[in-house]
Amino acid sequence: MSDLIVKSAVKEALSEQNVAADFYEGLNEEVSELIEDAAQRAEANDRKTVQPRDL
Repeated sequence: MSDLIVKSAVKEALSEQNVAADFYEGLNEEVSELIEDAAQRAEANDRKTVQPRDL
């Protein structure tokens, strides 16, 4: 899967900390899992639209 996060936005959000290069990969994996889980919940509820409550 492609990158789902914007590195510059993450850097800005963590402006007071240093960010390890591999942090982005880990964060991208977590976001991917959240999206997949949300899509499965929507499908389980017979919806094609993923909504905030699916998170």
